[in-house]
Amino acid sequence: MHRLTPVLHVLGLVILLFSFTMLAPLLTALFAHDAAQFAFDKSFAVTLAAGVVLWLVGRRWQRELKVRDGFLLVLLVWTGLPAFATIPFLIYAPGMGFTDAYFETISALTTTGATVMSGLDSLPPSLNLWRHLLQWLGGMGIIVLAVAILPLLGVGGRQLLKAELPGPIKDSKLTPRIADTAKLLWAVYAALTVLCVLALKLAGMGWFDAVCHAFAAMSLGGFSTHDASVGYFDSPLIEAVLIFFMLLAALNFVTHFIAFRQRSLAPYRHDPEVTGVLGLVVVSCIGISLYVWQAGVYPEFLTALRYVSFNLVSLATDCGFASTDFNSWPIFAPMWMLFLSCVTASSGSTGGGLKMIRTVLMFRQGVRELEHQLHPAALLPVKIGGHIVPNQIVFAIQAFAMMYIATVVMMTLVLLASGLDFVSAFSAVIACINNAGPGLNAVGPGTNYAGLSDFQTWVLAFTMLLGRLELFTVFVLFTRAFWRA
Repeated sequence: MHRLTPVLHVLGLVILLFSFTMLAPLLTALFAHDAAQFAFDKSFAVTLAAGVVLWLVGRRWQRELKVRDGFLLVLLVWTGLPAFATIPFLIYAPGMGFTDAYFETISALTTTGATVMSGLDSLPPSLNLWRHLLQWLGGMGIIVLAVAILPLLGVGGRQLLKAELPGPIKDSKLTPRIADTAKLLWAVYAALTVLCVLALKLAGMGWFDAVCHAFAAMSLGGFSTHDASVGYFDSPLIEAVLIFFMLLAALNFVTHFIAFRQRSLAPYRHDPEVTGVLGLVVVSCIGISLYVWQAGVYPEFLTALRYVSFNLVSLATDCGFASTDFNSWPIFAPMWMLFLSCVTASSGSTGGGLKMIRTVLMFRQGVRELEHQLHPAALLPVKIGGHIVPNQIVFAIQAFAMMYIATVVMMTLVLLASGLDFVSAFSAVIACINNAGPGLNAVGPGTNYAGLSDFQTWVLAFTMLLGRLELFTVFVLFTRAFWRA
């Protein structure tokens, strides 16, 4: 119990901080005089009280967190905060079950963008803002926000950051102090969000829609204030703005910061992931546009290019906006888009999936093994960005890829056993583990996840969590070594 108490102390602080994020929708409700004001009044009070109680209970055993504490706390945060985030939905809409409410909030915080809600156009503005704010907070990771503030309260955050952040960014320090690093990452994230809001407003959105869609675009979350998603606006200019910012969000935020600090585009040229991300997206947009146009879906190539480019970039970057029902396209097109969602996003971005850096390294490792068949005695190091990658990292990436594939297979089989058809099951798992949002068939962009059973909904909620925390952070808690004294 004494091992768990310091973790509960920090968890209480995180929940306490999280309660204050409810003030934004509460003020929106007061300003707009919408019907959800009472829901946020009670939600704020309950969440604040719970945070204070946990903080006081663990205060006596406060200490710097160890590695295993960090992993446990990350899991508790990413499963606990969605539970508190459901309170406004449960109070405002008593008919909404906890399963659906939890699915909606964990989808938001993991920036998956899969929704079970309809009637978004008539939803109170405060609830719509809450959905999008959750995505924005989850985008860079609410724990990164916490470690920027918790040191002021005497709680170190290095193990939190190490447990939560994906990929190579764990070793990319912008500043010597972890709190300063977190603050700088959030500063870049917030600045790009403000630019996105202004660009969307200039493109023709109202202020409220611009704020919500900027939150969703920079977090690569994909929620919308309208059931028709971005298709509601039917604006090529708005789609172009969102494409630009989705691609920015899919790149490493460390690279953005260095580029801003140097006032140069050179860091993007030196980032080995940028070429892979942009090259793969551009080639895919042109190729799939030609394919869809030749299949007769659209009468003109430019029309096909418009719709394919937006929806492909949205799914490839794991955002999840939709401007049309791409589920009706020839099956190769949406399947290729789902494949892209596995590999396109950069490490250190708000996207999910295997990430481009792992994809590149696995490809080069494959080439090295082929060359070893011809030259068994040769020393053939794997290089990226001109640097030799240690074999330990290459082997770790291979293990991650194996775990990723095994998880996709197992979750798909579980959904098939529950009665879901193969395309729906497979695409839902891919969309959720990559935090991409819409799938195909029963969970396509023309529908949502509301038609799933409670069991299927919980399976996919867990899959989202696995994807957001990149598998190992969750699976390590199920090992005997983790709990060994």
